[in-house]
Parts: sequence; structure tokens; C-alpha cells
Amino acid sequence: MSRILFALFVVVPIIEIAIFVALGGLIGFWWTMGGIVFTAILGSFLLRQQGMSVLFSIQNKLNAGGFPAQEIVDGVMLAIAGALLLTPGFFTDAVGFSLFVPLVRQTLFTELRKRVKIVSATSYQSYQQRPPHDGPRRKDDEDVIDLDRDHWRDDER
Repeated sequence: MSRILFALFVVVPIIEIAIFVALGGLIGFWWTMGGIVFTAILGSFLLRQQGMSVLFSIQNKLNAGGFPAQEIVDGVMLAIAGALLLTPGFFTDAVGFSLFVPLVRQTLFTELRKRVKIVSATSYQSYQQRPPHDGPRRKDDEDVIDLDRDHWRDDER
């Protein structure tokens, strides 16, 4: 776990800085910044489009009575892709765009499924209606006073 955190917080920013410097020297500072903004806009568009598709897939799977494990993982991967695309940098953009490819998500899901056991739980609840009572109900609560319309008055008038 510490290796993953080290890679995320040290190695990835170093890679991003190296790409910024190299690309900025090659195409210029403003084109590099424009590329970052463009990938963020394109990523948000793709996230909206594919995110809605995944939501419909989840709904269809649930309506069919199945558990949408693949669809939920797809949704999580798309959320990660969106976060990576909004993070400034071309390396994170490349990883984010790769998560928009369904084959990549399917491959990652297959690998994840080998390592994680997906368990679903269901519950059942029944409801029975009581037979109607013959006569007035008896109140066990002594704090309740039942008044007729003639015995009640509104003091706020």
C-alpha cells in the first residue's frame, strides 16, 4: 500500500512535470495549457455521455432482477476517469481516457473480480393486514383525551 501511495504522490507528479516541460518546449507554453483545458472539457463531455449510459444499464439490470456488479464497477471507473481528466496533466489524462474504453474497463473488472468476492444480500419483508375491529378501538394511552366536536374549543380565536 505504501508503494502505491508513493507512486501516486511522488512518481506521478514527477512524470507530469517532465511531460509539461518537454511538451512546453516542443509546442509552447500556451498550447500546452490549451491542451490541458481541452482534455478537461472533452473528459467532462465523455463522462456525462458514458455516465448516463451506465446509469441506464444499472437500471435495466435491476429491473431484470439481476445485480449490476459490472455496471457499478463501470460507474466507479468512469468517476475515477473523470477525476483524472480534471486533474491537470497529460499522464493522468491518458490514464483517464483509457478508462473510457469499454474493453479496458472490462479487462480491469475481470482482474478485479479474480481478487475480490462480490457478495449481494437481499431481504424479504411481508405485510399482513389485521382484520377490521367490531366497534371502537380502545386507547391504552392515558395521555390522550378524546373529545367530541361539542366539547372542543379553539383558544387562539
